[in-house]
Amino acid sequence: MLKKIQFLLLFLFFNFHIVHAEKLLVAVASNFVAPAKELSQEFSRITSHNVSLSFGSTGKLYAQIVHGAPFQVFLAADQERPFKLVSQGIAEKGSQFTYALGRIVLYCPRVETDQQPLEILKSNEFARMAIANPTTAPYGRAALEVLQNLVILENLSTRIIQGDNIAQTFQFVSTGNAELGFVSRSQLINIDPDLYWTIPADLHTPIQQDAVLLQKGLDTKAAREFLEFLKSDLAREIIQSFGYDLE
Repeated sequence: MLKKIQFLLLFLFFNFHIVHAEKLLVAVASNFVAPAKELSQEFSRITSHNVSLSFGSTGKLYAQIVHGAPFQVFLAADQERPFKLVSQGIAEKGSQFTYALGRIVLYCPRVETDQQPLEILKSNEFARMAIANPTTAPYGRAALEVLQNLVILENLSTRIIQGDNIAQTFQFVSTGNAELGFVSRSQLINIDPDLYWTIPADLHTPIQQDAVLLQKGLDTKAAREFLEFLKSDLAREIIQSFGYDLE
């Protein structure tokens, strides 16, 4: 309660107080579905703004933004696409910042064995493994790096199935279409830790997830206030509670 009051006072101090509620459209990387929903609810409760979230892979959302989609804020799963948008004049220079550090895990829910997920991965005793599309999804790119660094990618290449995004990848594993898969730690908050292996950070490039103010949000107070909210103690606590690290 105290932190919520502090955040409201911060808004008042910086003249962010809302006179008229606005509508805000935010593009959000698929790994961030659950925290984004909670964050938007808190933000709307505090400010009365109406936030609409649209989820997808970072690459596909980026393509939509480039082709004129009406998003005002972009929460990506990498730094590359927000940087490109700034370079292309589609996002505001100086607005990009890292709101979360993603963690990738190997999830293995259905194998009836005492083996740990890493042992199962190296055993080759499975038919299919799911990863997100590495071209459009940063978590898929990280998964490939992990397999390369473990020197097992070549042996497993014929068993890999790809989801369009990390949400579909999780669905492949949870429904049994793949025995195991690389997903976001945030998707497994209420899952038995014995069923997944949190990948050591040195096995892949850090997943730095950046936010940026898009051109269509330049004149929208709600867009700027939402980005400020993401930097608040309240928002950072919510983000951490879903398994993300922070800078």
